[in-house]
Amino acid sequence: MRTSHWMRLAVAAAAAATLAGCGLGDPNGSDGTDTGNAAAGGEVKGKVSLQTWALKPKFTAYMEGVIDAFEKKHPGVEVDWLDQPGDGYSEKVLSQAAGGSLPDVVNLPPDFALPLVERNMLLDVGKADATLDSDYVAGGTAAYRFAGHDGTYGYPWYLNTDVNYWNAELLTRYGLDPKKPPATLDELITAARTVKRKSGGSVYLMSRKPGLMDFANAGVKLMSDDGTRFTFNTPEAAAVLDTYRAAFKEGLLPKDVLTETYAGNTKLFSSGTAAWTTAGGNYITSLATDNPGLAPKVVSSPAIGIPPLYVQGLSVSKNTKNRATALALARWVTNAENQAAFARLTSIFPSTKASASDPFFSKSDGTNAGDAKVTAFSSLAQATMLEPVRANDAIKTVINQQIALALSGQAGSEEALDTAVARADQMLKD
Repeated sequence: MRTSHWMRLAVAAAAAATLAGCGLGDPNGSDGTDTGNAAAGGEVKGKVSLQTWALKPKFTAYMEGVIDAFEKKHPGVEVDWLDQPGDGYSEKVLSQAAGGSLPDVVNLPPDFALPLVERNMLLDVGKADATLDSDYVAGGTAAYRFAGHDGTYGYPWYLNTDVNYWNAELLTRYGLDPKKPPATLDELITAARTVKRKSGGSVYLMSRKPGLMDFANAGVKLMSDDGTRFTFNTPEAAAVLDTYRAAFKEGLLPKDVLTETYAGNTKLFSSGTAAWTTAGGNYITSLATDNPGLAPKVVSSPAIGIPPLYVQGLSVSKNTKNRATALALARWVTNAENQAAFARLTSIFPSTKASASDPFFSKSDGTNAGDAKVTAFSSLAQATMLEPVRANDAIKTVINQQIALALSGQAGSEEALDTAVARADQMLKD
């Protein structure tokens, strides 16, 4: 859940579906505006290529419907749709870029887009499209703005965020009100202490160690403005680690939370060992398959602090020979109607502001799963990418190792943070 790869996995794991009856391709988007024309001007014509990531075969019918409607709207336009397998996609894109074969429109999460921005290979769609910021949620477009580089280098396509999930049965059993779950870290620790005492230590409320997102929620600036160095070794971040170390020492977290054998808080939640987890907006639906007895007992609440944003987008090659058509296609695929149809097929949310009025996302059907979906969707307007895109998996592993040392008491909080920053900075240079 904590990396951009999460979005692809969520899509790839969704059930296969077809698009019959969804009405894709109306020249007017659901907000009543024409979303098929290129805002940058120029005639939409000729051939253009579109590359997606791991959508075949489950979403072949959907994508073909979107493309057919675009070609129908613009007679004479031909879209060549490419879809790459999930594994090795980042390396594939870099190879295409190096070989001069980058598609005109390409599906890139922000961390995959950054290396191409650094090589001056992506178009600044914010400069080319004056309506970008007015049409898409702020966090989505901000995800494609990178420290040290002016411009916006992608249309946000589909999104998700985290929601708090609580085992209402366990909260009630141990004297907590599931209608008023903890909303701050201090409240969470107080509640965790109550659960430990009343359960005799058999159930945990807290079951994960902190990370970069927790530092960001404490107001810590994680990187320098130019994106060349990490800056999270601050007193505020040290205070977060001090708080968690005290909670760990008190036994409010599982002992193996600091080890590589740790199962993860979502698995502990599903097993009934933990009474709280965070997950995407459609988690209860999947939980109903994994643990149908638990799913009806779950209640949701907004994420503590700033909601994290997980985003996929479409970028345009700076070297495209058909710029107007490429921009028009990127907008078409990401318009409100086409995104809404996609979201109805799988567990993601649209990135357009016009989608805010869509009752499918904004109104619950009265179930706990429907409530959670609305909670997640309503959070997207405030959600942001909390982790810097330069914090790749290797860097986060180093950081997490130092956090574990601090929580176990093998290193002081300030020492651990200084070491983490120094090592992460060196990895940026390597």
